[in-house]
Amino acid sequence: MKSIYTIILFALLYACSNNSDADNNCNYLLDVTVNYSIDLSLPQYSILNNVGNSIYIPNIGNKGVIVANAGSSILAWDASDPNHTPNDCSAIIPDGLFGACGCDDGNRYNFITGAADNNDALTCSLKFYPANRSGNIIYISN
Repeated sequence: MKSIYTIILFALLYACSNNSDADNNCNYLLDVTVNYSIDLSLPQYSILNNVGNSIYIPNIGNKGVIVANAGSSILAWDASDPNHTPNDCSAIIPDGLFGACGCDDGNRYNFITGAADNNDALTCSLKFYPANRSGNIIYISN
């Protein structure tokens, strides 16, 4: 009976210490504080009044933030490609409810789910930031 408990203990220890490559590869982005508001009545943000549009906002998050109007909700994502280290080309460029980084890897993401859109081998999803709308103001903070 004692050997069964020993086997179970070793199995639990092994399972807890076994990190997959996917988990390790999803650590490229920093946990940065984001606290930003968007006034939809300003011309640079008015595109977000229409469903299916998105906008890139630089200088917040890791490589900026993408804000998308998904119809029933406003969604915000870190604009840095989570599947490789941040660099000069890793900021995601929005195109409607999708976006791709400027690197040659062709990584493309869905702004509704945050998941990779064109490559099942990509294991990391976009980093999500909570966004709330109150009237014409969108608040993004984590």
